[in-house]
Amino acid sequence: MKKIVFPGVIILFVFLMFPAPEAKAMDPVTLSLLAPVAIKAFQTASPYIIRGLTGFAKGCVKVGKDMVDFFRLPLGMGQIMFLFPFGYFKSGVRNLVLGGIAPFKLCIHTLILPVLLFGANINI
Repeated sequence: MKKIVFPGVIILFVFLMFPAPEAKAMDPVTLSLLAPVAIKAFQTASPYIIRGLTGFAKGCVKVGKDMVDFFRLPLGMGQIMFLFPFGYFKSGVRNLVLGGIAPFKLCIHTLILPVLLFGANINI
């Protein structure tokens, strides 16, 4: 236990005593020279940025749908156990299957989100 705690305390002490240096502002001349270059780079990259953000937004919608589908599992169990005499067995089985698949779809869609941010078109 001491072999783990002692180096951890030393590392924590070093990081707390010597924090990262703060960023300093550039001089106005350098800033005025680099501003047109930065604007041109932004104009060139903006279609790719917009495409990546739209793909990411679509992926977030899929993740949200999978999170809602998560609650179909207990709904399906309730329909199968308590509402089968009233004709809800078929929809209960459907909700049970969709709720059982939802965690796996959620994991896959969550892992794909960073790829979608780069503008890839993945339809899963």
